[in-house]
Amino acid sequence: MDSSFVEEFNALFNDILLPSQLKYGARLIGRWHLEVNENTSEIFALWEYDSFEQYEEIEIKIKADEEHVQRVQERFDQIGRERFKEVLKQEIKQEFITPTVDRDKTILKPIV
Repeated sequence: MDSSFVEEFNALFNDILLPSQLKYGARLIGRWHLEVNENTSEIFALWEYDSFEQYEEIEIKIKADEEHVQRVQERFDQIGRERFKEVLKQEIKQEFITPTVDRDKTILKPIV
């Protein structure tokens, strides 16, 4: 994305997108910003879900949340829809990965 848009995109994420994801059960592992060069940045977010089905259920709930949709639309209007489209014209990737380690085995348990 155009580096000039990072601050606005982070505000959209923190103010609107993140709270809605958390409200419906998504778990954010982390989110990072990489400056590729003076004009280009990449933002990565890693989310955890119990299953792909849980991810789909959360997405359905968010898209059906009229208050969330309204807030997103209002922010797009503030940013400028054409500017938003232009800045984000690059490919937005959404990839799904599966764990190779049993998470329960990685959690420290007290020694009794």
